[in-house]
Amino acid sequence: MSEDLFDPELVEAARKIFAGPVAFLKSAPELRHLPPPDVAEVAFAGRSNVGKSSLLNALTNRNGLARTSVTPGRTQELNFFDVGDPLRFRLVDMPGYGFAKAPKDVVKKWRFLVNDYLRGRDVLKRALVLIDSRHGIKDVDREVLEMLDTAAVSYRIVLTKADKIKATELAEVEERTAEEARKRPAAHPQILTTSSEKGMGIAELRAAVFEAVS
Repeated sequence: MSEDLFDPELVEAARKIFAGPVAFLKSAPELRHLPPPDVAEVAFAGRSNVGKSSLLNALTNRNGLARTSVTPGRTQELNFFDVGDPLRFRLVDMPGYGFAKAPKDVVKKWRFLVNDYLRGRDVLKRALVLIDSRHGIKDVDREVLEMLDTAAVSYRIVLTKADKIKATELAEVEERTAEEARKRPAAHPQILTTSSEKGMGIAELRAAVFEAVS
């Protein structure tokens, strides 16, 4: 994917925004702990170990903004980050899904928290669903896409770890993913391809976030 997906001025404006202040605000284990809905939000969703924390750190030019966990499924809270001073918008790091070893009550709690947040958060402008490019969209991802479609939350699919597979395989995954996205009512038709390790697609991702809240 190339930066011509977005207007160069938008790409530059997004770069400047993320070069400025970005700060952790709070964690919300339950809806009653959510911050006031007074500013636009963009949420990040993805399976455990999809590279969400690394991508958030790359997006914001910070090494330790989002904590990477060695234990999949450990984070069961919505984490909020303020972007800009004065405040422009918020990033929301949603708890990872698809963890095989999590107790059923934890999975149930995740589903209720995420579903209620998605359905009831008027300031949520877009969700970014991260998909590991080595695996493509799995059934557990489709469950979340269905959840977003049902909640009528606009979302864009973002492929991660694109540096970990061959270019020919990546092209095939991109095509399959884009084809599925086009069939979903709430999905943005254009997907993004990224690598937090190589910096690939990060400028486009910043632009996609900024475009959603502008």
